[in-house]
Amino acid sequence: QVQVVESGGGLVQAGGSLSVSCAASGSIFSINAMGWYRQAPGKQRDLVAIVTSGGNTNYADSVKGRFTISRDNAKNTVYLQMNSLKPEDTAVYYCYVNVKKDRVGRSYQYWGQGTQVTVSS
Repeated sequence: QVQVVESGGGLVQAGGSLSVSCAASGSIFSINAMGWYRQAPGKQRDLVAIVTSGGNTNYADSVKGRFTISRDNAKNTVYLQMNSLKPEDTAVYYCYVNVKKDRVGRSYQYWGQGTQVTVSS
């Protein structure tokens, strides 16, 4: 089994900054990608940012220039630094991990439990 544990988040005023982090552990041979999705009330879960094992990143247009994703491969940890936060960034942020459990097997996806980010106006 693979455990995905998030930390960080909270409440901040518009224009402020927050960071969230996520660590994966357990039956992991390699990690293909780690990232963050978010889901606001009544809306679908959408990609925020993702980073591959090779360091390639992809961001939602709405967060480009404000959010930065980074990864520590040695610690199987991904970080999301969120600056210039807006009320519309308010959501539950979910960590996403795509792993391989052995060299030749298929990939598996895991999600964290979610952490609340609230931006007040």
